Amino acid sequence: MFLRAYLTQNHRQARRGGVRLSQKAPWRGVHDAGAFGPACVQLPRAATSVYAYEVGPISEDCLTLNIWAPANASGAPVLVWIHGGSLVSGSSNEPMYDGARLAARGIVFVSINYRLGVLGFLAHPELSAESPLGVSGNYGLLDQIEALRWIQRNIAAFGGDPGNVTIFGESAGALSASYLLAAPQARDLFAKAIIQSTNFLMVPHLRETRFGVGSAESAGIELGAALDAPSLAALRGLDGATLSAAAMRAGYSARPTIDGAVLPRQLIETLDHGEQAPAPVLVGLTSGEIRTFPALAPRPLESHAAYVRAIRESYGDLADEFLRLYPGADQQEDIYAATRDGISGWAAERLARAQTALGAPAYLYYFDHSYPAADEAGLRAFHASELPYIFGALDTFPVNWPPVPDEPGETSLSDAMIGYWTSFATSGAPSAPSAPDWPAYAQARNYMLFAGAPQPRARLNPGAFELVDALTCRRRHAGEAWTWRHGLAVRRAPQPPTPC
Repeated sequence: MFLRAYLTQNHRQARRGGVRLSQKAPWRGVHDAGAFGPACVQLPRAATSVYAYEVGPISEDCLTLNIWAPANASGAPVLVWIHGGSLVSGSSNEPMYDGARLAARGIVFVSINYRLGVLGFLAHPELSAESPLGVSGNYGLLDQIEALRWIQRNIAAFGGDPGNVTIFGESAGALSASYLLAAPQARDLFAKAIIQSTNFLMVPHLRETRFGVGSAESAGIELGAALDAPSLAALRGLDGATLSAAAMRAGYSARPTIDGAVLPRQLIETLDHGEQAPAPVLVGLTSGEIRTFPALAPRPLESHAAYVRAIRESYGDLADEFLRLYPGADQQEDIYAATRDGISGWAAERLARAQTALGAPAYLYYFDHSYPAADEAGLRAFHASELPYIFGALDTFPVNWPPVPDEPGETSLSDAMIGYWTSFATSGAPSAPSAPDWPAYAQARNYMLFAGAPQPRARLNPGAFELVDALTCRRRHAGEAWTWRHGLAVRRAPQPPTPC
């Protein structure tokens, strides 16, 4: 059974922010909910992107969710999918995200929309002044929280168990799920989390300049000035599509905001204080995370000697360890690996470690599976390449996606991953028929390698995440932002003495 639903209840926190949001009027009789609602306002992805697809109609009236449920479901586990797209694009209507195959495994599957870009994340003093909480930004996260509240109130009517809800996201969806772990308002709305390719990069504070980054409110003021819209009224005078396009041209970056209310601290600070939800997590990354994002990867230098010299100059006393891990014999591959480990790898391992410290089970994975079309494109195990396997959508993906071959080995891997993911949603422990047991991360630092058949391993990339820990700690104590810059992109790592 598939059904679209509107978030018809009063969207309290998001409305307090002053962003336009209307409440749907109730209807009488039968309403046709058999088709997707419009996508939230966004710009098209580049036509050449691996991730490009037609989202269809867009609208500011986009806060819908979609439900797939098994026949005669009762008390079934619930998986809530939060789509990716860098917080500026994407929709729950993407064909790859069809929940029918997961519902066939006894899951009530829900996918949601949330506001994107400037409409989802703009902070501004005038917006904050309208809010009883005195904050602004984070509207996209508040949409997700409201969807989870809707699920708590209504999912039993579709056979789902509101006490067994698992949030589930990849890329920006994984980032969102990470922040939901940290958000006090989301604390009682889900039981478990599946987080695929997240990051813990520094984001702006609402009113303060911290770690060398200006406040989110000041960024809102600067955007208004750049658009010749110096007031909130002037910004509201622009329609959503025009505002989104203008914000993109002006360099506006959609990011969560540390506002002390929705998000109390930076994610890494939340983990340091053990303040995140003590939920079981299944978390991981792909080996080729950076291959579809060349802007994150600095260019190789003219020689190996130049590479070594640059690392020694920028990393100082950490250089020997960096060069042990990424010696530069193949500069391009080591650049990809260092950037991957510094962003998605560190975040995944750090979250597994943090949940373990809270006494919550954590299951770490590393997806290193590829196939001929992806290898020929230089995209082995690229960012999001695990998604067709998890959704059982080996023949359904965007037009530029390297096609998965129709071979038994691919189907077998997909069956195993669907089994692990749905059993985790059911019980909090991933298992799959005819597949190896997946040990918890625990003190042995276990993980599951997906490279062909699933393979249990221990200690993913030993030393890599400890190095990122050290670099990030030094940056934080030096008052510097911790960003995507790793390896050749590091200008100069702070040097001892530090408390790290």
